[in-house]
Amino acid sequence: MTLDEALKLAQEAGLDLVEVAPQGTPPVARVMDYSKFKYDQEKKEKEARKKQHVTHVKEIKIGPKIEEHDYQVKLHHLEKFLKRGDKAKVTMRFRGRQMAHVDLGRKVLDRLSGDIAAFGELETAPKLDGKIMAMLIKPKK
Repeated sequence: MTLDEALKLAQEAGLDLVEVAPQGTPPVARVMDYSKFKYDQEKKEKEARKKQHVTHVKEIKIGPKIEEHDYQVKLHHLEKFLKRGDKAKVTMRFRGRQMAHVDLGRKVLDRLSGDIAAFGELETAPKLDGKIMAMLIKPKK
């Protein structure tokens, strides 16, 4: 159908002529209500955004000389983050003379990764970078 015939047909119906596939040979056009089409597309995109979950990286900071109660509180927060589907980064900062006892900090992080094994798994193992030792935990599927 020629362009003039298509435009005449669309005007008679009180609708718009919308080009659907311009790269086709010949180009494909469709007679439709364009404003309603745009509205439906926006509605579909909004629904898709509602259903998707954005993964955040939550950070928990601890020290190598953490007390038992503080450890349990941090463990509970970590568990909550993983159950929600977020990743968690656990960082341990060594200050001053604590750098001589990096092995104590590694023990705490190993204990933490063992305690959280039911909810998450290690994405990156504990790694020392300057004065900070960090590990990344992702939720279990």
